[in-house]
Amino acid sequence: QVQLVESGGGGVQSGGSLRLSCAASGYSFYNYYCMGWFRQAPGKEREGVALKHLLGTTIYADSVKGRFTISQDNAKNTLYLQMNSLKPEDTAVYYCAARRTSCAGLIPEEYNYWGQGTQVTVSS
Repeated sequence: QVQLVESGGGGVQSGGSLRLSCAASGYSFYNYYCMGWFRQAPGKEREGVALKHLLGTTIYADSVKGRFTISQDNAKNTLYLQMNSLKPEDTAVYYCAARRTSCAGLIPEEYNYWGQGTQVTVSS
């Protein structure tokens, strides 16, 4: 059974950094073409943050370009999101997700499996 477990969230002041992790079990990264990070703030729809194709291509939302970096460690079956220069508007629950076929953009409905989420709170 596929399971994704996020960790690394917490509270940080504006300008600070956090690194989120997503540990995958029940499958290998090599079985999924696309992994992504999404977030959902209170009262808002879930939005895409970053995705990484199996072959290495990465895509970022405009709002996080230059500040966030998505990466993965295949040996550990773990996906990461390094978040620097955090802003209060980055406050949200962050989710990792997996898609069985080629990446189709930062569209939540296109992903097959989801983690439970981890809270990130950025104070001004």
